[in-house]
Amino acid sequence: MEIRWLEDFIALAKTRHFSRAADEQNVTQPTFSRRIKLLEEEMRVTLIDRNTLPLSLTPAGEVFLQSAELITRQLRDTKERCQEIKKQEESQVRFVTTQTLFLSFYKEVIEPFCQDIEMDLDINMKSSSWLGIDFVNSLVDQKCDIMLCYWHPAINFIRAIDDEQYEHIVIAEETLIPCSATDDSGEPKFTLPGAKRKPIPYIGYYENSFLQPVIHHHLQRQREVPQLQTISENYHSVSIKAMVKEGYGIGWIPKRLMLDTLNYGKVALAGEGNWNIPLEIRLYRSKLNQNPNLTQFWEALKNKVRSSGPL
Repeated sequence: MEIRWLEDFIALAKTRHFSRAADEQNVTQPTFSRRIKLLEEEMRVTLIDRNTLPLSLTPAGEVFLQSAELITRQLRDTKERCQEIKKQEESQVRFVTTQTLFLSFYKEVIEPFCQDIEMDLDINMKSSSWLGIDFVNSLVDQKCDIMLCYWHPAINFIRAIDDEQYEHIVIAEETLIPCSATDDSGEPKFTLPGAKRKPIPYIGYYENSFLQPVIHHHLQRQREVPQLQTISENYHSVSIKAMVKEGYGIGWIPKRLMLDTLNYGKVALAGEGNWNIPLEIRLYRSKLNQNPNLTQFWEALKNKVRSSGPL
């Protein structure tokens, strides 16, 4: 049974005339009559008394009319609700970021900003386990609206969105700092650059993460060659921070993530300022994305950065 048969029947019950009902349904009368006949065959009962003028409904037709009106009304209401859901989903701002930036930046900066402009972001928490290139692919494949990430010229995979189709806002500056647990006297257990005979245990990032190419790039350009022995690799700065705190070695960690621990005194800087690595925190979007909520969010954030500088 087709839904349009129910609509045909309701139109016929209202007009009591095949020709007028066919006009109302925008079909020819033969087509309309054939569909009413198919409906009766499906129900295995006569619904229209064709021997009266105007036409009338049989007792079975009167019962069927009530159900047809109920079904079509429910279907119409359901369709409207589904369209509302679709509209809401299309207007949501889909947001992805790394675990580190979610913990150290989103909660402290982006979330309060969204509250100020009364906007909610649809945060994809699964992105906290993604590789670096996954974030770029998500933006390119239009699976997200905005991407919050670290930026440094050594991060090669970000170059895929360094063209006219995409734009970014530098919303903050960050610094990767080498950290070490402290000894009983409060001094760092390990200090750069280390010695060849006793290399410093190093807790690094995997090659396909955001930060490993940054650290590699920076260390290659130091006058003193750091003597490091990699003992572990991780995707997340939080994991490296935990191992550093336990005294397993040194690791480069975003300063925002380490401030509380540094102030507590259990961890200290493992080198002079030349070992620090400057980064940018950027927000990327596609210029082709016409989501009105995204446009509102983007313009509000751009104005805030323009008026007060990086967040």
